[in-house]
Amino acid sequence: MTQDSYYRATATAYGGYAPYSGQRDARVVVIGGGYAGLNTALGLAERGVGDVVLLEGEQVGFGASGRNGGFVFAGYSLGEESLVARLGAERAKALFLCTVGGVELIRKRVAKHRIPCAAVDEGVIWANWFRDPAVLRERQRFLAERFGVQWEWVPRETVRELLHSDRYADALWERNALHLHPLNYAIGIAQAAAGQGVAIHENSAATRLERSGAGWRVHTADGTIDAEHVVLACGGYLAGLDRAIDRAILPIATYVMVTEPLGARLRECINTRAAVYDTRFAFDYYRPLPDSRLLWGGRISVRERSARDVRELLYRDLMKVYPQLDGVHVDFAWSGLMSYARHQMPQIGRREPGLWYAQAFGGHGVAPTTVAGELIAAAIAQDDEAWASFGDFGLVSGMRPFGFLGAQASYWWYQTKDAWKAWKER
Repeated sequence: MTQDSYYRATATAYGGYAPYSGQRDARVVVIGGGYAGLNTALGLAERGVGDVVLLEGEQVGFGASGRNGGFVFAGYSLGEESLVARLGAERAKALFLCTVGGVELIRKRVAKHRIPCAAVDEGVIWANWFRDPAVLRERQRFLAERFGVQWEWVPRETVRELLHSDRYADALWERNALHLHPLNYAIGIAQAAAGQGVAIHENSAATRLERSGAGWRVHTADGTIDAEHVVLACGGYLAGLDRAIDRAILPIATYVMVTEPLGARLRECINTRAAVYDTRFAFDYYRPLPDSRLLWGGRISVRERSARDVRELLYRDLMKVYPQLDGVHVDFAWSGLMSYARHQMPQIGRREPGLWYAQAFGGHGVAPTTVAGELIAAAIAQDDEAWASFGDFGLVSGMRPFGFLGAQASYWWYQTKDAWKAWKER
Protein backbone atom coordinates (compact mmCIF):
# COMPACT_ATOMS: atom_id res chain seq x y z
CA MET A 1 0.00 0.00 0.00
CA THR A 2 1.27 3.46 -0.88
CA GLN A 3 0.45 7.05 -0.02
CA ASP A 4 0.80 7.82 -3.73
CA SER A 5 -2.61 7.85 -5.30
CA TYR A 6 -3.85 5.32 -7.81
CA TYR A 7 -4.34 8.25 -10.14
CA ARG A 8 -0.71 9.30 -9.93
CA ALA A 9 0.42 5.70 -10.49
CA THR A 10 -1.73 5.45 -13.63
CA ALA A 11 -1.31 9.02 -14.89
CA THR A 12 -0.88 9.85 -18.56
CA ALA A 13 2.78 10.45 -19.38
CA TYR A 14 3.12 14.00 -20.64
CA GLY A 15 6.74 15.01 -20.11
CA GLY A 16 6.05 17.78 -17.62
CA TYR A 17 6.24 21.56 -17.98
CA ALA A 18 9.42 23.50 -17.30
CA PRO A 19 9.68 25.68 -14.18
CA TYR A 20 9.34 29.39 -14.74
CA SER A 21 12.36 31.66 -14.73
CA GLY A 22 13.18 35.11 -16.01
CA GLN A 23 10.96 38.13 -16.55
CA ARG A 24 8.08 38.61 -18.94
CA ASP A 25 4.81 40.43 -19.50
CA ALA A 26 1.51 38.60 -19.86
CA ARG A 27 -2.12 39.44 -20.33
CA VAL A 28 -3.20 36.95 -17.65
CA VAL A 29 -1.40 34.91 -14.99
CA VAL A 30 -3.38 31.99 -13.58
CA ILE A 31 -2.03 30.66 -10.29
CA GLY A 32 -3.01 27.07 -9.61
CA GLY A 33 -2.94 24.06 -11.93
CA GLY A 34 -6.13 22.39 -10.72
CA TYR A 35 -9.48 22.34 -12.50
CA ALA A 36 -10.38 25.96 -11.77
CA GLY A 37 -7.08 27.31 -13.06
CA LEU A 38 -6.85 24.94 -16.02
CA ASN A 39 -10.40 25.63 -17.16
CA THR A 40 -9.82 29.36 -16.87
CA ALA A 41 -6.66 29.11 -18.97
CA LEU A 42 -8.34 26.94 -21.59
CA GLY A 43 -11.40 29.20 -21.64
CA LEU A 44 -9.18 32.22 -22.26
CA ALA A 45 -7.33 30.48 -25.06
CA GLU A 46 -10.59 29.40 -26.68
CA ARG A 47 -11.71 33.04 -26.65
CA GLY A 48 -8.58 34.16 -28.42
CA VAL A 49 -6.75 35.66 -25.45
CA GLY A 50 -2.99 35.39 -25.92
CA ASP A 51 -0.14 35.77 -23.43
CA VAL A 52 -1.69 33.54 -20.78
CA VAL A 53 0.67 32.00 -18.20
CA LEU A 54 -0.31 29.30 -15.70
CA LEU A 55 1.89 28.72 -12.64
CA GLU A 56 1.60 25.51 -10.61
CA GLY A 57 3.67 25.04 -7.45
CA GLU A 58 3.81 21.24 -7.84
CA GLN A 59 2.45 19.32 -10.84
CA VAL A 60 -0.75 19.77 -12.81
CA GLY A 61 -3.61 18.28 -10.80
CA PHE A 62 -1.52 17.97 -7.62
CA GLY A 63 -4.32 19.03 -5.27
CA ALA A 64 -7.96 18.00 -5.01
CA SER A 65 -8.36 18.01 -8.80
CA GLY A 66 -6.08 14.99 -9.09
CA ARG A 67 -7.09 13.21 -5.89
CA ASN A 68 -10.91 13.25 -5.81
CA GLY A 69 -13.43 10.47 -6.35
CA GLY A 70 -13.86 11.27 -10.03
CA PHE A 71 -17.62 11.97 -9.84
CA VAL A 72 -18.98 14.47 -12.39
CA PHE A 73 -22.48 15.68 -11.55
CA ALA A 74 -24.52 18.83 -11.13
CA GLY A 75 -24.98 20.84 -7.95
CA TYR A 76 -23.02 22.35 -5.10
CA SER A 77 -22.12 21.47 -1.53
CA LEU A 78 -25.01 23.67 -0.48
CA GLY A 79 -28.17 21.64 -1.00
CA GLU A 80 -30.80 22.62 -3.54
CA GLU A 81 -33.45 23.58 -0.98
CA SER A 82 -30.99 25.82 0.85
CA LEU A 83 -29.97 27.38 -2.45
CA VAL A 84 -33.61 28.25 -3.23
CA ALA A 85 -34.14 29.58 0.30
CA ARG A 86 -31.10 31.81 -0.10
CA LEU A 87 -31.63 33.12 -3.64
CA GLY A 88 -35.23 32.48 -4.59
CA ALA A 89 -36.47 29.98 -7.16
CA GLU A 90 -35.40 31.74 -10.36
CA ARG A 91 -31.82 32.62 -9.39
CA ALA A 92 -31.26 29.26 -7.69
CA LYS A 93 -32.41 27.43 -10.81
CA ALA A 94 -30.04 29.48 -12.98
CA LEU A 95 -27.06 28.66 -10.74
CA PHE A 96 -27.95 24.97 -10.56
CA LEU A 97 -28.37 24.71 -14.32
CA CYS A 98 -24.91 26.29 -14.73
CA THR A 99 -23.50 23.07 -13.32
CA VAL A 100 -25.68 20.97 -15.61
CA GLY A 101 -24.00 22.88 -18.42
CA GLY A 102 -20.65 22.23 -16.76
CA VAL A 103 -21.23 18.46 -16.93
CA GLU A 104 -22.04 18.73 -20.64
CA LEU A 105 -18.97 20.87 -21.33
CA ILE A 106 -16.79 18.24 -19.65
CA ARG A 107 -18.26 15.60 -21.95
CA LYS A 108 -17.55 17.78 -24.98
CA ARG A 109 -13.98 18.53 -23.94
CA VAL A 110 -13.20 14.88 -23.26
CA ALA A 111 -14.45 14.03 -26.74
CA LYS A 112 -13.00 17.04 -28.55
CA HIS A 113 -9.51 16.72 -27.10
CA ARG A 114 -9.61 12.93 -26.92
CA ILE A 115 -8.64 12.95 -23.28
CA PRO A 116 -7.80 9.38 -22.11
CA CYS A 117 -9.47 9.72 -18.72
CA ALA A 118 -11.50 6.47 -18.69
CA ALA A 119 -14.79 8.38 -18.69
CA VAL A 120 -17.80 6.20 -17.84
CA ASP A 121 -21.04 7.95 -18.81
CA GLU A 122 -23.40 5.73 -16.83
CA GLY A 123 -24.67 8.17 -14.22
CA VAL A 124 -24.48 8.23 -10.43
CA ILE A 125 -26.71 6.30 -8.02
CA TRP A 126 -27.82 7.96 -4.78
CA ALA A 127 -28.57 4.95 -2.57
CA ASN A 128 -30.74 5.27 0.52
CA TRP A 129 -28.93 4.17 3.67
CA PHE A 130 -32.24 4.37 5.54
CA ARG A 131 -35.56 2.57 5.05
CA ASP A 132 -37.70 5.71 4.92
CA PRO A 133 -38.02 6.70 1.23
CA ALA A 134 -39.17 10.24 2.02
CA VAL A 135 -35.73 11.81 1.54
CA LEU A 136 -35.58 10.34 -1.96
CA ARG A 137 -39.13 11.26 -2.93
CA GLU A 138 -38.77 14.80 -1.64
CA ARG A 139 -35.52 15.46 -3.47
CA GLN A 140 -36.77 13.86 -6.67
CA ARG A 141 -39.90 16.02 -6.60
CA PHE A 142 -38.00 19.18 -5.66
CA LEU A 143 -35.49 18.81 -8.51
CA ALA A 144 -38.24 18.14 -11.03
CA GLU A 145 -40.54 20.96 -9.95
CA ARG A 146 -37.98 23.67 -9.24
CA PHE A 147 -35.17 22.92 -11.71
CA GLY A 148 -36.75 20.69 -14.35
CA VAL A 149 -34.19 17.98 -13.58
CA GLN A 150 -35.29 14.35 -13.61
CA TRP A 151 -33.73 11.73 -11.38
CA GLU A 152 -34.91 8.18 -11.97
CA TRP A 153 -36.51 6.17 -9.15
CA VAL A 154 -34.80 2.82 -8.49
CA PRO A 155 -36.90 0.41 -6.38
CA ARG A 156 -35.32 -1.69 -3.68
CA GLU A 157 -35.46 -4.89 -5.73
CA THR A 158 -33.45 -3.28 -8.53
CA VAL A 159 -30.99 -1.75 -6.07
CA ARG A 160 -30.29 -5.23 -4.69
CA GLU A 161 -29.61 -6.49 -8.22
CA LEU A 162 -27.16 -3.64 -8.84
CA LEU A 163 -25.57 -3.39 -5.38
CA HIS A 164 -25.35 -6.69 -3.54
CA SER A 165 -25.60 -5.22 -0.07
CA ASP A 166 -28.19 -5.31 2.70
CA ARG A 167 -27.35 -1.73 3.62
CA TYR A 168 -29.48 0.05 1.03
CA ALA A 169 -33.18 0.49 0.41
CA ASP A 170 -34.41 2.42 -2.66
CA ALA A 171 -32.29 4.82 -4.70
CA LEU A 172 -32.33 7.64 -7.22
CA TRP A 173 -30.30 7.47 -10.41
CA GLU A 174 -28.86 10.73 -11.74
CA ARG A 175 -28.41 9.70 -15.36
CA ASN A 176 -26.88 13.01 -16.47
CA ALA A 177 -23.62 12.27 -14.66
CA LEU A 178 -20.40 10.40 -15.26
CA HIS A 179 -17.16 9.42 -13.58
CA LEU A 180 -13.58 9.56 -14.78
CA HIS A 181 -9.89 9.46 -13.92
CA PRO A 182 -9.61 12.98 -12.50
CA LEU A 183 -5.85 13.41 -12.80
CA ASN A 184 -5.78 12.29 -16.42
CA TYR A 185 -8.64 14.68 -17.11
CA ALA A 186 -6.61 17.53 -15.57
CA ILE A 187 -3.56 16.53 -17.63
CA GLY A 188 -5.72 16.47 -20.75
CA ILE A 189 -7.12 19.95 -20.11
CA ALA A 190 -3.57 21.21 -19.53
CA GLN A 191 -2.44 19.72 -22.83
CA ALA A 192 -5.41 21.28 -24.62
CA ALA A 193 -4.59 24.69 -23.13
CA ALA A 194 -0.88 24.38 -23.94
CA GLY A 195 -1.77 23.38 -27.47
CA GLN A 196 -3.61 26.68 -27.83
CA GLY A 197 -0.73 28.80 -26.62
CA VAL A 198 -1.02 28.84 -22.82
CA ALA A 199 2.43 28.80 -21.18
CA ILE A 200 2.25 26.26 -18.34
CA HIS A 201 4.99 26.05 -15.71
CA GLU A 202 5.12 23.37 -13.02
CA ASN A 203 7.20 23.49 -9.83
CA SER A 204 6.79 27.26 -10.04
CA ALA A 205 5.09 28.47 -6.89
CA ALA A 206 4.07 32.10 -6.83
CA THR A 207 5.74 33.58 -3.77
CA ARG A 208 4.46 37.15 -3.78
CA LEU A 209 1.83 39.28 -5.48
CA GLU A 210 1.93 43.05 -5.66
CA ARG A 211 0.45 45.97 -7.54
CA SER A 212 2.54 47.19 -10.45
CA GLY A 213 1.14 50.27 -12.12
CA ALA A 214 -2.34 49.46 -13.40
CA GLY A 215 -1.63 45.73 -13.25
CA TRP A 216 0.06 43.12 -11.08
CA ARG A 217 3.50 41.64 -10.57
CA VAL A 218 3.78 37.97 -9.69
CA HIS A 219 7.02 36.77 -8.10
CA THR A 220 8.36 33.23 -8.23
CA ALA A 221 11.61 31.88 -6.85
CA ASP A 222 13.31 32.46 -10.19
CA GLY A 223 11.55 35.35 -11.85
CA THR A 224 8.67 37.78 -12.16
CA ILE A 225 5.69 38.26 -14.46
CA ASP A 226 3.87 41.57 -15.01
CA ALA A 227 0.24 41.02 -15.95
CA GLU A 228 -2.99 42.88 -16.48
CA HIS A 229 -5.01 40.15 -14.74
CA VAL A 230 -4.18 37.55 -12.08
CA VAL A 231 -6.47 34.63 -11.25
CA LEU A 232 -5.98 32.87 -7.89
CA ALA A 233 -7.23 29.30 -8.12
CA CYS A 234 -5.32 27.53 -5.38
CA GLY A 235 -8.09 25.55 -3.66
CA GLY A 236 -7.16 24.05 -0.30
CA TYR A 237 -3.43 24.55 -0.89
CA LEU A 238 -3.19 28.18 0.12
CA ALA A 239 -0.77 30.36 -1.81
CA GLY A 240 -0.46 33.08 0.82
CA LEU A 241 -0.72 35.78 -1.85
CA ASP A 242 -3.84 37.64 -0.69
CA ARG A 243 -4.96 37.54 2.91
CA ALA A 244 -8.66 38.12 2.28
CA ILE A 245 -8.84 35.35 -0.32
CA ASP A 246 -6.87 32.86 1.77
CA ARG A 247 -8.75 33.44 4.99
CA ALA A 248 -12.12 32.91 3.26
CA ILE A 249 -11.70 29.13 3.06
CA LEU A 250 -11.14 26.13 5.27
CA PRO A 251 -8.80 23.47 3.85
CA ILE A 252 -10.59 20.21 4.68
CA ALA A 253 -9.21 16.71 4.12
CA THR A 254 -11.01 13.74 2.61
CA TYR A 255 -9.86 10.15 2.15
CA VAL A 256 -9.76 7.66 -0.72
CA MET A 257 -8.50 4.10 -1.17
CA VAL A 258 -8.30 1.69 -4.13
CA THR A 259 -8.33 -2.08 -3.83
CA GLU A 260 -6.34 -4.66 -5.68
CA PRO A 261 -7.89 -5.86 -8.99
CA LEU A 262 -10.93 -7.92 -8.01
CA GLY A 263 -11.73 -9.65 -11.30
CA ALA A 264 -15.11 -11.41 -11.23
CA ARG A 265 -15.34 -10.75 -7.50
CA LEU A 266 -16.19 -7.11 -8.22
CA ARG A 267 -19.37 -8.01 -10.13
CA GLU A 268 -20.43 -10.26 -7.26
CA CYS A 269 -20.74 -7.04 -5.24
CA ILE A 270 -21.41 -4.24 -7.72
CA ASN A 271 -23.31 -5.10 -10.87
CA THR A 272 -23.29 -1.64 -12.44
CA ARG A 273 -20.81 0.73 -14.05
CA ALA A 274 -22.43 3.72 -12.35
CA ALA A 275 -20.77 5.51 -9.44
CA VAL A 276 -22.49 5.34 -6.05
CA TYR A 277 -22.92 7.43 -2.91
CA ASP A 278 -25.45 7.22 -0.10
CA THR A 279 -27.93 9.47 1.68
CA ARG A 280 -26.07 10.07 4.94
CA PHE A 281 -24.39 13.38 5.63
CA ALA A 282 -21.17 11.43 6.24
CA PHE A 283 -21.64 9.29 3.14
CA ASP A 284 -19.50 6.70 1.43
CA TYR A 285 -18.76 7.20 -2.26
CA TYR A 286 -17.34 4.58 -4.57
CA ARG A 287 -17.07 3.41 -8.16
CA PRO A 288 -15.76 0.44 -10.12
CA LEU A 289 -12.58 1.12 -12.08
CA PRO A 290 -11.82 -0.24 -15.57
CA ASP A 291 -9.20 -2.66 -14.25
CA SER A 292 -11.74 -4.28 -11.87
CA ARG A 293 -10.51 -2.40 -8.82
CA LEU A 294 -12.90 -0.66 -6.47
CA LEU A 295 -12.30 2.98 -5.54
CA TRP A 296 -13.78 3.84 -2.14
CA GLY A 297 -13.85 7.25 -0.47
CA GLY A 298 -15.47 9.06 2.39
CA ARG A 299 -15.17 10.96 5.64
CA ILE A 300 -13.89 14.47 6.08
CA SER A 301 -11.47 15.84 8.64
CA VAL A 302 -9.48 18.93 9.44
CA ARG A 303 -6.25 16.98 8.93
CA GLU A 304 -4.65 14.68 6.40
CA ARG A 305 -3.72 11.16 7.50
CA SER A 306 -1.15 8.54 6.66
CA ALA A 307 -1.92 5.89 4.07
CA ARG A 308 -2.20 3.28 6.84
CA ASP A 309 -4.73 5.34 8.81
CA VAL A 310 -6.78 6.06 5.70
CA ARG A 311 -6.84 2.39 4.82
CA GLU A 312 -7.98 1.37 8.31
CA LEU A 313 -10.80 3.92 8.40
CA LEU A 314 -12.13 3.25 4.92
CA TYR A 315 -11.71 -0.52 5.09
CA ARG A 316 -14.05 -0.56 8.10
CA ASP A 317 -16.55 1.46 6.11
CA LEU A 318 -16.27 -0.92 3.17
CA MET A 319 -16.94 -3.93 5.42
CA LYS A 320 -20.20 -2.35 6.64
CA VAL A 321 -21.50 -2.35 3.09
CA TYR A 322 -19.78 -5.30 1.38
CA PRO A 323 -18.62 -7.78 4.05
CA GLN A 324 -18.17 -10.34 1.26
CA LEU A 325 -15.00 -8.43 0.31
CA ASP A 326 -13.37 -9.25 3.64
CA GLY A 327 -9.66 -9.85 3.15
CA VAL A 328 -9.33 -7.81 -0.01
CA HIS A 329 -5.99 -6.05 -0.30
CA VAL A 330 -5.82 -2.27 -0.53
CA ASP A 331 -3.11 -1.18 -2.95
CA PHE A 332 -3.48 2.61 -2.64
CA ALA A 333 -4.72 4.96 0.08
CA TRP A 334 -4.36 8.73 0.24
CA SER A 335 -5.83 11.96 1.51
CA GLY A 336 -6.07 15.44 0.04
CA LEU A 337 -7.28 18.92 0.84
CA MET A 338 -10.45 20.53 -0.48
CA SER A 339 -11.41 24.16 0.06
CA TYR A 340 -14.70 24.90 1.82
CA ALA A 341 -16.44 28.17 2.55
CA ARG A 342 -18.76 28.62 5.52
CA HIS A 343 -21.65 29.31 3.15
CA GLN A 344 -20.93 25.99 1.33
CA MET A 345 -20.83 27.60 -2.11
CA PRO A 346 -18.01 28.35 -4.53
CA GLN A 347 -16.32 31.73 -4.24
CA ILE A 348 -16.01 33.12 -7.77
CA GLY A 349 -15.34 36.79 -8.25
CA ARG A 350 -13.10 39.83 -8.46
CA ARG A 351 -11.29 41.03 -5.37
CA GLU A 352 -10.22 44.31 -7.00
CA PRO A 353 -9.53 45.40 -10.59
CA GLY A 354 -7.55 42.69 -12.33
CA LEU A 355 -7.46 40.28 -9.35
CA TRP A 356 -9.81 37.28 -9.67
CA TYR A 357 -10.42 34.25 -7.50
CA ALA A 358 -12.07 30.84 -7.88
CA GLN A 359 -12.11 28.55 -4.84
CA ALA A 360 -14.23 26.80 -2.17
CA PHE A 361 -15.67 24.08 -4.39
CA GLY A 362 -15.85 21.57 -1.55
CA GLY A 363 -16.82 18.04 -2.45
CA HIS A 364 -18.73 19.03 -5.60
CA GLY A 365 -15.96 20.60 -7.58
CA VAL A 366 -15.60 19.01 -10.99
CA ALA A 367 -18.55 20.65 -12.73
CA PRO A 368 -18.50 23.94 -10.75
CA THR A 369 -14.79 24.46 -11.43
CA THR A 370 -15.58 24.17 -15.13
CA VAL A 371 -18.28 26.81 -14.67
CA ALA A 372 -15.86 29.05 -12.78
CA GLY A 373 -13.26 28.81 -15.52
CA GLU A 374 -15.82 29.80 -18.13
CA LEU A 375 -17.15 32.71 -16.09
CA ILE A 376 -13.75 34.22 -15.35
CA ALA A 377 -12.48 33.64 -18.89
CA ALA A 378 -15.57 35.38 -20.31
CA ALA A 379 -15.15 38.26 -17.85
CA ILE A 380 -11.53 38.88 -18.85
CA ALA A 381 -11.94 38.26 -22.58
CA GLN A 382 -15.34 39.82 -23.18
CA ASP A 383 -16.15 41.95 -20.11
CA ASP A 384 -18.98 39.53 -19.43
CA GLU A 385 -20.53 40.05 -15.99
CA ALA A 386 -22.17 36.66 -15.50
CA TRP A 387 -19.65 35.94 -12.74
CA ALA A 388 -21.57 38.40 -10.56
CA SER A 389 -24.32 35.77 -10.20
CA PHE A 390 -22.15 34.31 -7.42
CA GLY A 391 -21.98 37.66 -5.64
CA ASP A 392 -24.13 36.46 -2.73
CA PHE A 393 -21.41 33.98 -1.85
CA GLY A 394 -18.40 36.14 -1.24
CA LEU A 395 -15.19 36.00 0.73
CA VAL A 396 -16.69 35.26 4.13
CA SER A 397 -13.96 34.55 6.66
CA GLY A 398 -13.37 30.89 7.46
CA MET A 399 -12.49 31.99 11.00
CA ARG A 400 -9.39 29.83 11.20
CA PRO A 401 -8.32 28.24 13.47
CA PHE A 402 -11.71 28.20 15.24
CA GLY A 403 -13.44 27.40 11.96
CA PHE A 404 -11.63 24.05 11.92
CA LEU A 405 -13.10 23.18 15.30
CA GLY A 406 -16.55 24.18 14.14
CA ALA A 407 -16.27 22.15 10.93
CA GLN A 408 -15.10 19.04 12.77
CA ALA A 409 -17.77 19.40 15.44
CA SER A 410 -20.44 19.86 12.77
CA TYR A 411 -19.28 16.73 10.95
CA TRP A 412 -19.35 14.68 14.16
CA TRP A 413 -22.82 16.01 14.99
CA TYR A 414 -24.28 15.00 11.63
CA GLN A 415 -22.46 11.69 11.79
CA THR A 416 -24.10 11.04 15.18
CA LYS A 417 -27.52 11.97 13.75
CA ASP A 418 -27.00 9.51 10.90
CA ALA A 419 -26.04 6.75 13.35
CA TRP A 420 -29.02 7.51 15.59
CA LYS A 421 -31.46 7.39 12.68
CA ALA A 422 -29.99 4.11 11.44
CA TRP A 423 -30.17 2.62 14.95
CA LYS A 424 -33.84 3.59 15.34
CA GLU A 425 -34.73 2.02 12.01
CA ARG A 426 -32.94 -1.25 12.78
